[in-house]
Amino acid sequence: MAGFAEITGDATIAGKVSPARMCAVAMAVVSPILGLAALLIWAGLPPEWMPSTTVSPQSAVTLTFPAVGAFLIHHRPRLNMAWLMCAGGLAGAVSDFSRALMFRAAADGDLAFAGWLRLPANVGWAVCGVTLAMLLPLYSPGGRLPSRRWRLVLLLGLAAITAELLHRVFRAPPVRSADYPFPAVIPNALQIPALTPFSETIMVVAWTGIYASMVLAALSLVLRLRLADPVGKRQIGWPLLAFSGYIVFLVAGTFVPVLIWPAIVWAAAIPFAVAFSVMRYRLYAIDTVISRAFVAAGLVAVVSGVYFGAGTLSSLLVSGYGQVAGVAAALFAGGFFQPLRRALQRAVDRLLYGAVGDPGVLAERLTQAVRRGDPANALTSVLGVLRDGLAVEGVAVEVADGEPRYVENGRVGEDPREVPLIWHGERVGRLLVGPPGPRRFPAAHNERVLATLTPYAADVAHAVRMAADLQRSRERILTTREEERRRLRRDLHDGLGQTLSAMAMTINMARIRLKNSPETADELLGELHAGMSAVTGDIRELVYGLRPPALDDLGLARAVRELAGQSSPDTAVEVEVEGSLQDLPAAVEVAVYRIVQEALTNIRKHADASLARIVLQRERPVLRVLISDDGKGLPKSYRSGVGLGSMRERAAELGGICVVGGEPGAGTRVEVMLPLLSAPSEALT
Repeated sequence: MAGFAEITGDATIAGKVSPARMCAVAMAVVSPILGLAALLIWAGLPPEWMPSTTVSPQSAVTLTFPAVGAFLIHHRPRLNMAWLMCAGGLAGAVSDFSRALMFRAAADGDLAFAGWLRLPANVGWAVCGVTLAMLLPLYSPGGRLPSRRWRLVLLLGLAAITAELLHRVFRAPPVRSADYPFPAVIPNALQIPALTPFSETIMVVAWTGIYASMVLAALSLVLRLRLADPVGKRQIGWPLLAFSGYIVFLVAGTFVPVLIWPAIVWAAAIPFAVAFSVMRYRLYAIDTVISRAFVAAGLVAVVSGVYFGAGTLSSLLVSGYGQVAGVAAALFAGGFFQPLRRALQRAVDRLLYGAVGDPGVLAERLTQAVRRGDPANALTSVLGVLRDGLAVEGVAVEVADGEPRYVENGRVGEDPREVPLIWHGERVGRLLVGPPGPRRFPAAHNERVLATLTPYAADVAHAVRMAADLQRSRERILTTREEERRRLRRDLHDGLGQTLSAMAMTINMARIRLKNSPETADELLGELHAGMSAVTGDIRELVYGLRPPALDDLGLARAVRELAGQSSPDTAVEVEVEGSLQDLPAAVEVAVYRIVQEALTNIRKHADASLARIVLQRERPVLRVLISDDGKGLPKSYRSGVGLGSMRERAAELGGICVVGGEPGAGTRVEVMLPLLSAPSEALT
């Protein structure tokens, strides 16, 4: 909401209202002094005058509310919530101090003075309750009521707490009996005996109104939460969490007295929650606090119930074995812990974030979407799920060397958040997250959604890259094949074809001159013989370009050894063959021969190596080829040239892979793996 308060830190404005700051500081100092004085008085009371409860949420209020309120007033002197905090805390301190002093006076025998001290104790209690339990939540965090209709809630609270105040001020003191806890009855000079028959009814009605107005005041924050923008929702979350927790423990403390202590702690934390809301709400993940608080409370409640229930049941079934019952209860409760925590976390996430609150559900949606489409469509599905889960205005993905390179869902804006997409240590792109949309608590939930779904996005981005690489490889293979066909056609037509035509003409001329000029015919036949030798050489070159003759003459293993022998004399090349290389597919033999040939050429030109090693290893499904050297390795940043690209394309053409690696100074390593399922011997088996 645009009207929510933010701290400006304007020293000039603060200087003009120094009396207000001085008043706030005075209340912040006096209030805890009175609260501590009350505690000292309680500590010095004789046991017979010690009441059953001396500390209440009001005691915590006296220590924290005025101090935090004065701090806020120092920055925003006109902030009405800060003044409510100071006034309410001071009123609570006056109430605590007057009540403690009342019992001290009674213990000293001054019962009349003790009776008059009831009045400031009760008035302070009423002012504290109105300001902190009703006005403060109604006016938080922007300093205004949600609407005029909420004045009815304020009137209800004022009427209820006024009724209880009048009931306390004018009620008659109890008649001393054997059950009376104190040595004497403290009189009330303002008592109205006629109200005694209605005392119980007035108290029930008043406290019903008080609790109802407190709950409605907290609900006003829920209404603001639903109507606020994302930043406003995070701002409202702090006071909502504080007031809701306080009300829950306060009401529970009336039935289970030990729960009053959490209410005291919660009351002390309320001003800090309000301060976070007013000042620094952008820096704290309130949804995480709420989520963990609900999950922890649910775990404590359910696990405690399971523990005590299992312990009781075990004690009944195994009477006399208390230790066995305890162990059984602990094991039973421990077994419930982790499944319960996950269930509670999912439930709270759905409560805070709606239908997309469970990242696991988002991941399942994403998995189903990815299965139904190709990588490009899957990337669009990923963006749709991410946008729903993050509740942002737009999400986009940039894929490095992918096709498509950029996909956007919605509007990411001019300054999107960038999240790198990493696939097995390799950056394959980046995710761009736009500004948040109208949804509760965007910050911490976004991190959980990103942590869950980003790996899926990285997988799909990698698949898009691989699909683009495959398409480009197919295009290069097709282009290379057509270029090879064009070369063969040109060589056959322009070279071999022309030569054969000329030879045919020479034969005709030799036949014509054979009878009349044998010498000329003999010269023509000699030229024909030389032409036939040239044709034989051209055909040999064509055949060698299609398939190296060494493969047919020597076999793959000996052909590779022959290549190794033709290497540079400065580099020793070792060749190792594991398994039989017989009956390999012709395409595999050519690919291995050309890859080894290209690798040895690179070693001779660039590696500056003294030793190279070639390993051909045949297994049933694949043929592995390893070419390594002890040269200077690959530079830190290098780009694949024609040779390395050719090696990868030859492997990819057969459905295999070719990986080239090597650190600077540690040599280069080329690993090739080619499938052999199409080999004749494999097909027969």
